Amino acid sequence: MIPICSRRFLSSARVPLVALCVALAAAPSLAAAEEVNLYSARKEALIKPLLDRFSEETGIEVNLVTGKADALLQRLKSEGRNSPADVLLTVDAGNLHRAKAAGLTQAFTSEVVAEAVPETYRDPNGHWVGLSLRARPIMYVKGEVDPSDLSTYEALADEQWQGRICIRSSSNVYNQSLVASLIAANGTEAAQDWAEAIVANMARPPKGGDRDQIKAAAAGQCDIAIANTYYLAGMLTSDDPGEQEPAEKMAVFWPNQPGAGDGRGTHVNVSGAAVTAAADHTEAAVELIEFLVSPEAQRWYAEVNGEYPVREGVEISPVLAEWGRFEADDLDLIELGELNGEALMLMDRAGWR
Repeated sequence: MIPICSRRFLSSARVPLVALCVALAAAPSLAAAEEVNLYSARKEALIKPLLDRFSEETGIEVNLVTGKADALLQRLKSEGRNSPADVLLTVDAGNLHRAKAAGLTQAFTSEVVAEAVPETYRDPNGHWVGLSLRARPIMYVKGEVDPSDLSTYEALADEQWQGRICIRSSSNVYNQSLVASLIAANGTEAAQDWAEAIVANMARPPKGGDRDQIKAAAAGQCDIAIANTYYLAGMLTSDDPGEQEPAEKMAVFWPNQPGAGDGRGTHVNVSGAAVTAAADHTEAAVELIEFLVSPEAQRWYAEVNGEYPVREGVEISPVLAEWGRFEADDLDLIELGELNGEALMLMDRAGWR
């Protein structure tokens, strides 16, 4: 059989068929228009069910590539304009800012996103949007710490906490963003003093991730751990006794609440998404991001991932509800990215390894 738009066929075809073939050649591929390529720093198990639901609703296939945040940024840089990625999903405003500063993202507009997500959790130039909130409070060992002795992040610099704090390394972007928030609130000099005091109050040299800080505290190596809430939530709901039992020894304290210090609120950050600069499927990319801020997706984040929704009015999980409500720092998250370099240098000067 001769292909309908082959050169041999066209040589004898009537004008309307020739015109049809020309139109088909000029039109975008239907298959290409019905897919979107996603680079995700979130593990597949934490995002794939949502992507499957998006495909069911829209007919748009999502091609998922997962990896570490730094590795994905480097991959986008290496691929340049030839990158197949349409959407970057990564953790922390610091990483989102790095992607924007490196020219790896492009601005997009969406009324759906603007209505769903507060300005605080969006890039002012439209390059990225927060999808879920993660708080980084103080966690303490029940029975070893009187919560009345706790108040603010700043107060952790006091001598009473010497040798009692577990926190991960300065190479971790979550801690870099926490220090950036302290620079924004108190200035560089005060943040420098705080970082030096925290190093002096560490129970051990930083090692491991947030779960490791929680486990170290539960094992008696320290009394306080600084960690993101979704790690503790995941441990509490785990079927693994090695995860659940340490988590049950811990309690959550919300620092910097009204009446404590300046009362600016507990430090929060986001996981977020951006349309890549190389995107070929921009409409599908925006449609995917709009789905991820929908009430359905936000409920899934809250119930399954142990994170807080960025969209107001979405119910949180029972585990998070047990920790009570808290006031979040309303600092524009763009500042966390802009102050990231200064925070990292400050931590290095403090000897925070």
